[in-house]
Amino acid sequence: MRKRHLVVALGLLGMLCVPAHAEARDISRETLPPNDGWAAAAGGTTGGAAADDAHVYTVTDRAGLVRALDGGSDTPKIIKIAGTIDANTDDDGNRLDCADYTTDGYSLRKYLAAYDPRTWGAAKPSGPQEEARQASAARQAERVVLPVGSNTTIVGLGSKAVLKGGSLQVSDADNVIIRNLELRDAYDCFPVWQPNTGGLGDWKTAYDTLWLRGATHVWVDHITASDKGHPDEKEATYFARNYLRHDGLLDITNGSDLVTVSWSRFADHDKAMLIGNGDTATGDRGKLRVTLHHNEFESVVQRAPRVRFGQVHLYNNRYVVPDDAHDYRYSVGVSTESAIYAENNAFHTPGHIEAADLVKSWNGTALHQSGTLFNGYPVDLLAIHNAYNSGSERDLTADVGWTPTLHTKIDSAEAADREVARGAGAGRTP
Repeated sequence: MRKRHLVVALGLLGMLCVPAHAEARDISRETLPPNDGWAAAAGGTTGGAAADDAHVYTVTDRAGLVRALDGGSDTPKIIKIAGTIDANTDDDGNRLDCADYTTDGYSLRKYLAAYDPRTWGAAKPSGPQEEARQASAARQAERVVLPVGSNTTIVGLGSKAVLKGGSLQVSDADNVIIRNLELRDAYDCFPVWQPNTGGLGDWKTAYDTLWLRGATHVWVDHITASDKGHPDEKEATYFARNYLRHDGLLDITNGSDLVTVSWSRFADHDKAMLIGNGDTATGDRGKLRVTLHHNEFESVVQRAPRVRFGQVHLYNNRYVVPDDAHDYRYSVGVSTESAIYAENNAFHTPGHIEAADLVKSWNGTALHQSGTLFNGYPVDLLAIHNAYNSGSERDLTADVGWTPTLHTKIDSAEAADREVARGAGAGRTP
């Protein structure tokens, strides 16, 4: 009997020791911690934490999300996404595809015939088929472009919250938080041919999964962004160029400032992240201050990130280039007046990719780097770049003109590599 009573007592004690907070944590009113990157400067980033109960929404479809976003209003709001929302749907939730957006006689076959460089030349496309393409593209944009206003928090509920086919756009807005959400396949039905791009011409697409344009105080945390569903590498080739359907995963442009991107995963994409959109955008000087920490870039061809003008703190990130990568170009792009301070990042690549391939510069002059691991071995990316650059790139200096002060604990590259592999991305919010 004593033994039986002891078992019962221990069972009751175990019940009493179950944490009261064992249920899923509600992160919707959480704000950016102090000192957590550039978004913590000048008052910090609180998103929609001040929202009243009337402006807290749980949405399960595009129509509900559009209502909650309220046209990008500045009213404090919290939007919780449950399940999968498809932006390519009508107001009744019916699925839309490219044929539903096509109008005014547009067809890809006719477009290709009209603007074949062998007959059209290098002039910008114009005329009936380009006008029809623009009209068709506008119809898709009405559905998939989702404006996010100031004082907004968007969070995914649970481990499987997804927004697919949409382009979240934070334009001229302040104080925004986006967390725990998978952003997938911002697919452009109507790319435009640009004959003068890159010498040979190229296809230009319209949508980033997340675009910060003139945005300030933004915290992006535990998101997963990818082309899942329609990888560009499986698209056809027209005019000897891949018919791209996706633009950036996360682009930070047009004077955006005070941004922290943390514990996120960017995967299976070509041009992942652009910070600063033009060499002549001198109004970006003093802006584009961005912190990237504890993020994973996997199967990304380039722009992880590419930086113009900005002061970018890049620390404790993990880069993975798969063994079958045949089109990898670079990871860190040093462009006009950029000032990248890179610390304790880890790179994993197959044997045909060398440390000299990791950094590429265009008109950039500076890169601070320390604590870098390349396939488990310490390397000096700056010294390697300067020793092995192609001759078309200038040597870089380690003096970037600033030293980061706003940051969380900086771990060794080895420790961060393990933690990011386990913890980055949607559904893994601590």
